[in-house]
Parts: sequence; C-alpha cells; structure tokens
Amino acid sequence: MGLSRRSLLAAGGALGAVAASASAAPAAAAPGHGRVRTGFERLAADGYALLAGERVGIVTNPTGITPDARHVVDVMAADERVDLVAVFGPEHGFRGTAQAGGSEGRYDDPATGLPVYDTYLKSGQPLADVFTASGVDTVVFDIQDVGARFYTYIWTLYDCMAAAALAGKRFVVLDRPNPVTGRAALGPVLDRTFATFVGREPIAQAHGMTVAELARLFNGEFLAAPVPLETVRMTGWRRTEFFDATGLPWVPPSPNMPTPDTALVYSGTCLFEGTNLSEGRGTTRPFELLGAEGIDRRWAEAANALGLPGVRLREAYFAPTFSKFQGKTVGGVQLHVHDRESFDPVRTGIGLLVTARDAWAGFAWRPDHWIDKLTGSTRVRTLIDAGADVDEVVGAWAADLAAFRAVREEYLLYR
Repeated sequence: MGLSRRSLLAAGGALGAVAASASAAPAAAAPGHGRVRTGFERLAADGYALLAGERVGIVTNPTGITPDARHVVDVMAADERVDLVAVFGPEHGFRGTAQAGGSEGRYDDPATGLPVYDTYLKSGQPLADVFTASGVDTVVFDIQDVGARFYTYIWTLYDCMAAAALAGKRFVVLDRPNPVTGRAALGPVLDRTFATFVGREPIAQAHGMTVAELARLFNGEFLAAPVPLETVRMTGWRRTEFFDATGLPWVPPSPNMPTPDTALVYSGTCLFEGTNLSEGRGTTRPFELLGAEGIDRRWAEAANALGLPGVRLREAYFAPTFSKFQGKTVGGVQLHVHDRESFDPVRTGIGLLVTARDAWAGFAWRPDHWIDKLTGSTRVRTLIDAGADVDEVVGAWAADLAAFRAVREEYLLYR
C-alpha cells in the first residue's frame, strides 16, 4: 500500500510537540454515557482558548451545528472571544445550496458578513493561495463525515491540510462521530494509481474512523509536509455506537444523504454509481433503492439467496425525479437492514453487483470505468466480469485490508 509509518515526532520542534499531544491516551467515554459532546462544543466550552490571538477561518457546511441546531459559524461570529474572519465551503457549499458536483463560489455570507471562499476542486498551491488571501492564521475543520472513502469531505480535509502546510497555517480539526460506528475498516484499499477526489490515498472503502482520526492518519502517513495539527476530541462517543445513540441532531451532509440509514448502506451501494443502474438518486431513499428498466423480481430473489448478513432485499419499483432514468418507472431492490451489528455494507454492495450482472442482461459498467475509481483498482470490476462469486471478490482484498487495519490502529482516539 505504500504506507510510510512516518512518526510525527521525528519532525521535531513545534510539529514534534503537536504530535506528542496528538499521541496522548484516548479520551474515555463520559461517566454514565450521556450525550456525545462534539469537538466544537468542547472548544466553545473552553472559551476558544485553542484559538486565542489567531485570525481563524473554518471549513464547514450545514452539518457544522450545535446540539440546539445553530450553525457554528453563526455562533462564532457573534462571540468576541474568537476572531473568525473567513469561511471555506466544500462540495455542495457552506450553506448547502448546491447539488452533487457543485459548489457556491466566492461570496459574502448574508447572515454574518463573512467572506466565503470556495475550496471545491482546489488543492495544492491554488488552495494554499486561497488561505493566504483570506488572511487567516489557523484553519479549522468541522464537517460531519459518513464513513466512506469516496465521500469527498474527507479529501477536502486532506487537501486543506496539505494546502495549509504550504501556506504556513496551523490546522485544527473539531471531531464528530462516524455515524456508522468506528468498529472496523471494511472493503478494498485504494491503489494510488487510481487516486482521484473520491480517493486520494490508500485507505479502506469503509474506513471506520472519525475525521480527527483521519487527520492524524493523513498527517502521519501521507502528507509530504505535515501540517501543525491539533484535534479536539469528542467526549462520550464509543466506537460501537451508531449515530442515533449520540443524542445529536442529524443534518444531511449532502442532498442525497438524508438520514443515518442512508449512511449505513452508502459505502456499499454507492458502487452502483459506476454502473448503468440507478443508485436511487431522485427518490426519497437514495442508495437504499437500486434499479433499472427491465429488472424484475429475479434480482431480489438472487440477492436474498446469498444470505447476506443483516439485510433483506425487497423487490421494488420507483421513478426517479432526477438523475438516471428520470421520470421513468424502473424495477430493482430496496435494502432493509434488520441487524445493523452484523450488516456488512461493502460485502452487500458486491453481492448486489454480482447478482445484478447475472439477473439482468442489460447490466453494464459506466463507460469511463468509474467503478475502478470507487473501488480503488480494476480488481472488483475484472473479477465480477470473470464470473467470480462474492467470496472470491471479497477475499481478493484481504491482505491489503489487514495491512491498512494495522496502520489505522495507531491513529485511533477512541476505544
């Protein structure tokens, strides 16, 4: 996989001190296990001491909220204890007005008057120049992730860390829960040959980490020049917990991620973006509904015959309001997860690809082989085309996944 196991302590000076702080013992869950307190809550409760004397910019979107559903930018802008001078918006934008593949551009936020800069599809020196132009000393990151390698916010984090290092800025990550737990990493590990904005570095398809843990991993293993990094941990979060146990409000991180149930299946069923089937965009159940014209009950029957743990597949018919098959009635399946503890989203996604190819003569990969970008190599596509079964496909990434899991363990903050 090309993981370096580079120790931040070797960097010396200020970076060494930051690394030593980041390597401290993981935070314990709160006694009695009440509501999870996010990194932002802890930062604010400490009077923003971590940001004292700094001109601050924040990378965030609609998920950056407090437990009473106020946006953290609105809260910080009104607080004299922090000097917030800029906001940086990712894909879909800071206020969330853009669909997939879009952003909001450069504008002044009407609510706060703060300048909002667009980070989407920017990286390296051009993004470093944005940070320089904004006049910030410290870049803060506060976005809710969903736990999948191809969800772009974690690569916004990566790109912003790399750009902050180039611009000589400090970087602070405010942690939030992985909504589908942090129990384990699952799925194929990216081959760097296939690096894109849906996967920059060799991590597992379902990484099982929080954004603060990923930031530590990126800094320690992948960034050419580590950034001065601070992470503000949550309290009260346990790796085994799903989002509904946190007591926190759910805000859709993107337009097609309406509920935590969507996030639960997403790291497997998003693979259908790489096919000619609908992945359910344009329905009220994106990534839980999959289908195409000409598919009937035989797909659900074949998928259920696999005995995939924790999930049942129902024959379903739907008419997407946008995206693939817009306005047409298509047949397919709906996923019903009945046991979250045993459900394996990536294995399920592979099982559905294998059975879709066998059950529907019209099955095809997207001509641009987007599936290779999503899975991180040609291996899944070529094995399925060769007639491999689910066990053969899943077994093909076992060694890479074991190696990633070993490296991942060094950067976990919670147990």
